[in-house]
Amino acid sequence: MLGACATWSLVTATVQDGRPEGVLLAILAVAAGYAAGRIGGALLPVLAPCAAALAGVALTVTLPHLGPDPDIVPPLGQAGATAALLTLSAGAACCAAWAATAPALRLTLRLLAAGIAVTAAALGSTTGFVVCSAVLLCSLAAGRMHHRGLGIAGLALTTALVTGVTWAVAGSAVPDGLAASLEGQLTGHRLDLWHDALDLAQNDAALGVGPGRFGELSTTATSTLLSDGKPHSAPLQQAAEQGVVGVVLLAAAFCWVLFALWRAPRPTPVVLTAGAALTGLAAIAAVGNALSFTTVSVGAGLLAGLATARPIPETPAAAVLLEARPHRAA
Repeated sequence: MLGACATWSLVTATVQDGRPEGVLLAILAVAAGYAAGRIGGALLPVLAPCAAALAGVALTVTLPHLGPDPDIVPPLGQAGATAALLTLSAGAACCAAWAATAPALRLTLRLLAAGIAVTAAALGSTTGFVVCSAVLLCSLAAGRMHHRGLGIAGLALTTALVTGVTWAVAGSAVPDGLAASLEGQLTGHRLDLWHDALDLAQNDAALGVGPGRFGELSTTATSTLLSDGKPHSAPLQQAAEQGVVGVVLLAAAFCWVLFALWRAPRPTPVVLTAGAALTGLAAIAAVGNALSFTTVSVGAGLLAGLATARPIPETPAAAVLLEARPHRAA
């Protein structure tokens, strides 16, 4: 799936004279994080997600800027990346809690997840606080679910609903009262970027304008000082830069992650907790530029890998000694 996404970005870049480096870097980051998560989750099912959660919080708190362009702050800034990284950290902490067997350790890890939500509030990230709290509540509720299929379907439906609302707002297909309310929360600048992205997508629905070219073709982006050249919506950016096929591949990649979680050998609470965190990330990415940051892409792949890893069973000491003892000839 990642190979198909990379191939299509190269095709559209070749035809439309685009710059696919950013897309390819994001795909590589996801793949690297997923591989590391599979290895870490197999060897250290509790310690690995706990370390990932602490690393995510440390990066968010200690680094004033998560991206390579520290000057790109107004008017939207990097709030989406902060919320996304803390959401993934909270999800990793909750996964570690469900993987732990000691009640005291499990409680400590859940307190860590709650502390991450408080950290988001302290950093001024209202979105991060809300989504982190939602992940923690979903994780607690996941312990009462015996069949993960219904939970996975609910996560898919939630993502589709958020994406559909984003698309409707971009196309001015919502009631005036709701549009005014959303404009106050999302800012008019973001909505202007969404309108530009939808217009570019409609002009060339097959191939889009090419990866990395939104910033130079968007009227809003070109007239904004210190613009990051992004429409601040992952599905709309895919539609504008890579056409309908790009949107389908993005949706297919997320559906593949949900399918992998559904088939994962890990316990259902771990799987649904990771799915809730990744759904929160998808919701943040639908209305922000979270996926433009390498740290977020690595974190998403890492959490997916941790939740789909097959932990190596511990071999009893007696069995190890028996296998190590040489067999006597009959």
